[in-house]
Amino acid sequence: MVNDCLSVAVFSVAASLTAVLLKRYACEQSLLVSLGACVGIMSAFMLYLSPMISEVRDIFSEAGISDSYIAIVFKAAAVCFITQLTCSVCRDSGETAVASAAEMWGRGAVAFMSLPILRELIDRIGGAIW
Repeated sequence: MVNDCLSVAVFSVAASLTAVLLKRYACEQSLLVSLGACVGIMSAFMLYLSPMISEVRDIFSEAGISDSYIAIVFKAAAVCFITQLTCSVCRDSGETAVASAAEMWGRGAVAFMSLPILRELIDRIGGAIW
């Protein structure tokens, strides 16, 4: 895992430096290098999702928590990733106000999505106390 992280870090830095150097001479190619790097890194990340999903399912099933809550956790994680990527792109393009609005939307969406889990947690705590 550490070796893979190091590889992604080196790839990211190399792609960033290439994009910065190309930006002076050919903006279109600089954008293509950046997009290609993003696609490559996200594809590599997708390879790690399957074992992570299996582990989270095992943890939830051992805890006796319904499978419907697993979907909520993964949807919330997806919202976090999408929001982070969106905010980074907006900030890089100089639109900090739009990035802040997107961040607020993402936080609200995760808070709203987590309400069923919060209700279950409160019910379990209430059942343990009474």
